[in-house]
Amino acid sequence: MARSRQLAPGVGRFSRSQAASRRGLYKGLKKSDKPAPADTPAFKEVTVGGDKNSGTRLVPTSKAPRFYPAEDVRQPKKSRKSPKPAKLRPTIVPGTILILLAGRFRGKRVVFLKQLDSGLLLVTGPYKINGVPLRRVNQAYVIATSTKVDLGESKVDAKINDAYFAKPATKSSSAEAEFFEEGKPKAKEAFPEAKSADQKEVDKAVIAAVQKQENLAKYLKATFGLSKGQFPHQMVF
Repeated sequence: MARSRQLAPGVGRFSRSQAASRRGLYKGLKKSDKPAPADTPAFKEVTVGGDKNSGTRLVPTSKAPRFYPAEDVRQPKKSRKSPKPAKLRPTIVPGTILILLAGRFRGKRVVFLKQLDSGLLLVTGPYKINGVPLRRVNQAYVIATSTKVDLGESKVDAKINDAYFAKPATKSSSAEAEFFEEGKPKAKEAFPEAKSADQKEVDKAVIAAVQKQENLAKYLKATFGLSKGQFPHQMVF
C-alpha cells in the first residue's frame, strides 16, 4: 500500500480510502475524448477474378460467428386458451335474492338481475329499500338463497353492461395546485343524473314485485350475520 506503513503483515496504517486520498490521484485525472467510430457498411464490394463471376461481389463486412450456444433460448409457450366468463351457478336465476359476503355492502341482501359478459353478476338492492345501488359482484362472494322475486317479463336495458361501470379518466392535479389547496379535501363530484335515472328505472319493476310479497321488503332491509353457535355450512338459505 502506497504511503501506508504496515502495522502487521497485511494490515496497513491507513484504510484504502485514506491511502487513495493521500496519493492525490484525483487531482490530475487524465481525460481524453475518443473519436467517434465511423459507421461501417454492412457489405463491401470485392473484386473477383474469373470470366463467369461478374467481376465484383458483395461480401458482408463482419463474418457470422462460427460457434453458437449449445442450449437454445427458451421461448415462452403460446397459450391457445382464451378467457371465458364463469358459468352461472344453477341456484342463481333472475330474481334470486343473494347475500353479499364481501365488499362495501357485505351482509346486505340484494336481487340478482342478470349475468354480464365478464361473468360478473348485476344486482340491485333496490336502493330505496336497503341502499344498495346497481353493482357488479363476483358469484364466488355471494350466497344464493331460496327466496326469489318474481320479476315477470321485465328486462334490464342493454346499455347497463361492463362498460357502463367503467370509471371516467381523471386528470391528475399538479403539485402546485395541491400546494395551494393546503391539504383541503377534494370537492365531491355530483352523481350523474343519467345513472340516477337508470337506477330508478330498474328499481321500479323490482320494488313493484317486492311489494306483492308480504314481509319481503323487511327481509331485504335486514342484514345477514352469524351469532354464537351458528355455522353457515349447516344452514339452509
